[in-house]
Amino acid sequence: MYDICCIGHITSDKVVNARAVMYMPGGTALYFSCAMSKLNMSYLLVTSLAPAEMDYVASLENQGIPIITYPSANTVNFENIYAEDQDQRTQNVLQKADPFSIEQFKNVDANVFHLGPLLADDIPVDLIRYLAGKGTISLDVQGYLRKVEDKKVYPTDWPGKKEALPFVDILKADVAELNALTGCQDVHQGVRILNDWGVKEIVITNGSMGSLIYRDNQFYDIPAYAPPVILDATGCGDTYMAGYLYQRNKGAGIQQRGEFAAAMAGLKTASAGPFAGTEEDVNRFLLK
Repeated sequence: MYDICCIGHITSDKVVNARAVMYMPGGTALYFSCAMSKLNMSYLLVTSLAPAEMDYVASLENQGIPIITYPSANTVNFENIYAEDQDQRTQNVLQKADPFSIEQFKNVDANVFHLGPLLADDIPVDLIRYLAGKGTISLDVQGYLRKVEDKKVYPTDWPGKKEALPFVDILKADVAELNALTGCQDVHQGVRILNDWGVKEIVITNGSMGSLIYRDNQFYDIPAYAPPVILDATGCGDTYMAGYLYQRNKGAGIQQRGEFAAAMAGLKTASAGPFAGTEEDVNRFLLK
């Protein structure tokens, strides 16, 4: 039995910002896993990708991350283009991977399943329902709100949301994703709509503006923690959720979870690629 199991595809990414063009593996599976590998947690990644990119898996395994890998005809290929304001991103999808299935998880047990779909058909609703019978469901909803047309990614609604969300215990979205999901511009009102649809705990991130957490009819305001120079914002949300679920597993209060998560995400932006610090680094950064 693992404390946390993350489910998601490792991607092959091109990241373009005002300072550089970088080629690297990515996706929730990678950024969340690298962050979890720096924390004291029993953790498993379940992923899927093409044989040509299997070296991405080997690199994670070399960091001591347990992984179950399923073969796919293709690896998800994203192009992320950031403006000078790192909160703004344009995204293209060049190829997709095979979706996950219930059969792949018959022998996987965890207290928390963190789902990181990158595209709408990555993780079917039937699989969410099945996993909810095994443990707590944490969902980064972003993939369900992406529509791909001519390789470009556009925001869209999630047709299966009212069927799936009653099985989701913790939902993470950014402000734009919350608007796409609920049709509501007001963040507090949008969060209450999600709660009415069955989600118990809701995390809304807003880049440099901080984040908001809702649980048991109470809102928690979480400040952003930024380094002097922001180099790479890719994977911040995944890093945030790694810190959040880690502190949640330790029994920390919601404000403490959120502040640790925000500091971990902020510290990650100081360097390119996944989070490479330690829990002690995050705690020091919190005090600055």
